[in-house]
Amino acid sequence: MNDLSWLTARPVAHRGFHDMNNARWENTLAAFGAAVERGYAIECDVQLSSDGSPVVFHDHDLARLTGAEGQVWQRTAAELCALSVGGTAERVPALSEMLDHVNGAVPLVIELKGVPGHDTGLVDSVLKSLRGYRGEVALMSFDHWIIRELARKAENLPIGLTAEGESDSALEAHFSMLGHHISFVSYAVAHVPNPFISFVRQRLSMPVITWTVRNQVDLEKSFRYADQITFEGFAP
Repeated sequence: MNDLSWLTARPVAHRGFHDMNNARWENTLAAFGAAVERGYAIECDVQLSSDGSPVVFHDHDLARLTGAEGQVWQRTAAELCALSVGGTAERVPALSEMLDHVNGAVPLVIELKGVPGHDTGLVDSVLKSLRGYRGEVALMSFDHWIIRELARKAENLPIGLTAEGESDSALEAHFSMLGHHISFVSYAVAHVPNPFISFVRQRLSMPVITWTVRNQVDLEKSFRYADQITFEGFAP
């Protein structure tokens, strides 16, 4: 397994170092620049446009962040990248823009967000965008079909399982993904500790980061049961 010490070396700014969408909005170049200035790693979300380009955006629906109607997968990359985020001067970034902006200054943890029936080509497009990128990058997803495709195609890039839940069925599903070349886990802080997290850390020596930490209590909990935090709303 490749050395992943960089993944847990510094706190990870959730969707960049935004200000809870007051003036500096999530998943914008401004939020990514603010994270770079402070030396935080960056977590971001990537989805596929209707014409097969990866854009940086969390919600599947456009309304909360842009006021526009419809789904991300229904718009071209040009249409998406013309949308204002939160009524600010910031626009929805293409993944390529985000990579150029960060330019290897801090590590990136990129979550691929699948949409059943509308995400064919997401993995390939992200890997193409990352070709030649000189910086530390990890890829992760909630979606098991995305992880299985990453396991076949991502070669030397670390792949992570984004996960939550405490039920037996949830934990069983997470254990099933250990056969697909994952090398780290990003877990909901509300649901740690649990047997899956204990197993991957203690038996597999696999790093675990938590999400989303917003206060001191969850920060302290994270460092009892995990290795690093994905945070927002404060400056750790």
